[in-house]
Amino acid sequence: MEGPNVRLGQEWLVDCSGCRPAALRDLARLKALFAELVATLSLTVVGEPQWHVFPGEGGVTGLTLLSESHLAIHTFPEHGFAALSVYSCRTREAPDFERIVARHLEPARVAVRTVEREAQR
Repeated sequence: MEGPNVRLGQEWLVDCSGCRPAALRDLARLKALFAELVATLSLTVVGEPQWHVFPGEGGVTGLTLLSESHLAIHTFPEHGFAALSVYSCRTREAPDFERIVARHLEPARVAVRTVEREAQR
């Protein structure tokens, strides 16, 4: 017998295009972006964030585990692009991603998609 779906939170997928390449290679900027998202959304960090800076003109991959799920980013300076994923198992109001990423990544365009996570019964 099927029952109602169980809501398991939401994920925001934030695509940032037209970013200044230097901003996408700047680990301090990316750490500041994560710190602002953690504070703004009242998230709980579990363990140490992981960062990988690719050599030369490459970008950065970052992951922070949360008790609510995760924050992840992949930057592509050669394309002026960053892909940010924010997944929270607690339902909450979306922050102003456009304003937040503008301060850290200087994008020309920001596209935010919200994915509602739920289990079907």
